[in-house]
Amino acid sequence: MNKRIGIYITQKISGESYKAYVPAKLPPEPPIELTVLYPYLEKATLALAELNSIHKTIPNTALFIYMYVRKEALLSSQIEGTQSSFSDLMLFEHNQKPEVSIEDVEEVSNYVKAINYGLERLKDDFPLSLRLLKEIHGILLSGGRGSSQTPGEFRRSQNWIGGTRPGNALFVPPPVDHLSDCLSDFERFLHDESLPVLIKAGLAHVQFETIHPFLDGNGRLGRLLITLLLCTGGMLDEPILYLSLYLKQNRHIYYELLQEVRESGTWETWLEFFLIGVERSSKQAIQTATRINDLFAKDSEKISHLGRARFSCEQTLEYMKHLPQVTVPLLAKELQMTQPTARSALNHLKSIGILAEVSGKKRDKV
Repeated sequence: MNKRIGIYITQKISGESYKAYVPAKLPPEPPIELTVLYPYLEKATLALAELNSIHKTIPNTALFIYMYVRKEALLSSQIEGTQSSFSDLMLFEHNQKPEVSIEDVEEVSNYVKAINYGLERLKDDFPLSLRLLKEIHGILLSGGRGSSQTPGEFRRSQNWIGGTRPGNALFVPPPVDHLSDCLSDFERFLHDESLPVLIKAGLAHVQFETIHPFLDGNGRLGRLLITLLLCTGGMLDEPILYLSLYLKQNRHIYYELLQEVRESGTWETWLEFFLIGVERSSKQAIQTATRINDLFAKDSEKISHLGRARFSCEQTLEYMKHLPQVTVPLLAKELQMTQPTARSALNHLKSIGILAEVSGKKRDKV
């Protein structure tokens, strides 16, 4: 008998039988074969450590984190089918009208608020717990399409993944009457310090997705959980590693591995995939940080030769690092300058190749 595998419990709804899955407790038994994973664990740990140190060399660390959190929020939400772009999110956050559904953008914006809230709570020494996850979930689903799915509350009814009902679903999480025990065991594991933090994060993510404790938002919160664990475990000082791009690019393998863990207990295969993702995502983030650093330095050098227009151009560029799309009236209002000054600054930045006009309009240009 494989003790790593959970059990299927036959349930019935509307006269139709289905099987719901109750996972085995963590950590797995027999224990994870760490010797097999050490090469991947070492590479992931080193890449993560380099990322954690290099982000501190960027002149505007807060801006890098600001943008990176939003990029992750966007990618994580896109995995769930949200049709929002980075520009839409920036416009929405600055009280401008996005080009897609407000609900789509609100979901992404809520993700940003949720992770910032979670990390602030952890910095205040609040433990990573079921209570905190419920609080974060309440923010995650406070608006948009998920607002009717009991935000901040564990489900009181059966949910399922794929299909139109539990009877034809691809996967059915634990029944409600087993949910409390599953979550208690899960919370106990969150406080277990017997395993390396990265291994723990990989295990916890799968277990959370398997339990699927909420009616909606489980995927987003499960990915956010990885970041929370890495920060509270001392691997990261700031939320600058995200796996959503890696998981989106490899989503079919990702879902297959989740199901293989449930059916066969192949945790090592999943963890290998997970650790490779951490290494790759860390290296991509390092490259991004380096490119941002270089770009800001080149832009500052160009602006330094603008003479009297230098000050207004520096103000404009600093503002546009937070809102990459602006109009003359908006810029003038936000920076408390005249519209001719705002127009002149934008034209100067366009002439030296820092900005580009994208609306194609003769008036009300963007």
